Amino acid sequence: MNYRLESDSVGEKQVPADAYYGVQTLRAHENFNITGYRLPGVLIDSLAQIKKACAITNRRGGDLEKGIADAIVSACDDILAGAYHEQFIVDPIQGGAGTSTNMNANEVIANIALEKLGKEKGDYQFCHPNDHVNMAQSTNDVYPTSLKLAIYKTGLKLIDKLTELETALGEKAEEFRDILKIGRTQLMDAVPITLGQEFKAYASAVKRAKRIIAASLEEMKTVNMAATAIGTGINTSEYFFHNVTDSLSLVTGIQLTQAADMVDGTQNIDSFTVVSSALKTCAVALSKMANDIRLMNSGPKAGLGEITIPAKQNGSSIMPGKINPVIPEVLNQCCFAVIGNDMTVTMACEAGQLELNAFEPVVFQRIYESMTMLTNGVDTFIENCVKGIVANKDKCHDLLYNSTGFVTALCPVLGYKKSAEIAKKFLKDGTPIIEGALAAGMTQQQLDELLNPEKLARQFEKK
Repeated sequence: MNYRLESDSVGEKQVPADAYYGVQTLRAHENFNITGYRLPGVLIDSLAQIKKACAITNRRGGDLEKGIADAIVSACDDILAGAYHEQFIVDPIQGGAGTSTNMNANEVIANIALEKLGKEKGDYQFCHPNDHVNMAQSTNDVYPTSLKLAIYKTGLKLIDKLTELETALGEKAEEFRDILKIGRTQLMDAVPITLGQEFKAYASAVKRAKRIIAASLEEMKTVNMAATAIGTGINTSEYFFHNVTDSLSLVTGIQLTQAADMVDGTQNIDSFTVVSSALKTCAVALSKMANDIRLMNSGPKAGLGEITIPAKQNGSSIMPGKINPVIPEVLNQCCFAVIGNDMTVTMACEAGQLELNAFEPVVFQRIYESMTMLTNGVDTFIENCVKGIVANKDKCHDLLYNSTGFVTALCPVLGYKKSAEIAKKFLKDGTPIIEGALAAGMTQQQLDELLNPEKLARQFEKK
């Protein structure tokens, strides 16, 4: 392999001659072999958008020579078109508050630009990673801004997927609208409900989670570009300070706002906890729903068996014919991981000192992982579970009419004590509830009115 010799503050190092990254990226690659993953494409693209916007702003402000600026912009466009992503080789989790990621972008863009200028890779006097690509910037404004852009874009995809889930659940709610069953509280028989009402509630929970996530993503649209190192804007021009956020808004198509207090915007990253908390809230709702579906599907003979979910694969290496609820189970596990990731994000956001938080890399990695897992988990849940759920109407009917679920409706007429006695007798010797109510003095007309399961399940239902 051929090499070129590059140097940095640490010293000289051989870099593969055909590599677009440089010495600082290579050191980071060697130092931070942590997760085994590389930077996700959405983060690479966000970095390219930032570098493009900065080059445009510096050129318009008269600080960056047009030929170099145009080469940087063209290099960024190539990256945004999908090229050179393999040159981003640093691990997402790294020391240095994201400097390695920023320099990976600076070096790759500089070397692409050099080739466009007819120069050799590494000939940085004509386009320097720090002096030109990183002009008027610092890792401490570029990196958190790139994270916010990447999280915002990834979050929108999650919201789209949650919308699909809400729709699928709503369709099942309508399909199951007239299927009466026993409702349960604390896993015990309660009062009648329809299967459709249960699925409508799941759709409502997803809609609420989606709204919370959407609100949290708004926090990602406030950025600290031009704050540079600690929020004071050192090494920026007045033109750059006042125009770079607008330039970035145009490049990304996202309406961004510059932080009102740039020192605060640089040292505090609590906005990420807002997003992480919203993802946790969503995970809690999704996991509870997956639990319910596993319970209602339990059986096929010795469980509730009120619904049947699609059979997707063998459930056992030893028990022939066993089919497990693998799709709800995987959604549960995605949700468990998201809840755990929220704790990591919380601790990392709290752990900053004075003018900077050094732990943004793990914050992004965990939020991005959470969003990705939820998006993929919800996707398989829709396609391989929800759409194929079948209601077992007869089983729902049998469980309803062999429960104490009607007794509560007798209380307004007979009172709690007498109604409880009827329930106890039913459980003890099987005396039908209607027979017990008649013996307690109720008329058949009263019973027909009170014990109508359709009425019991739909009192005050909103259309």
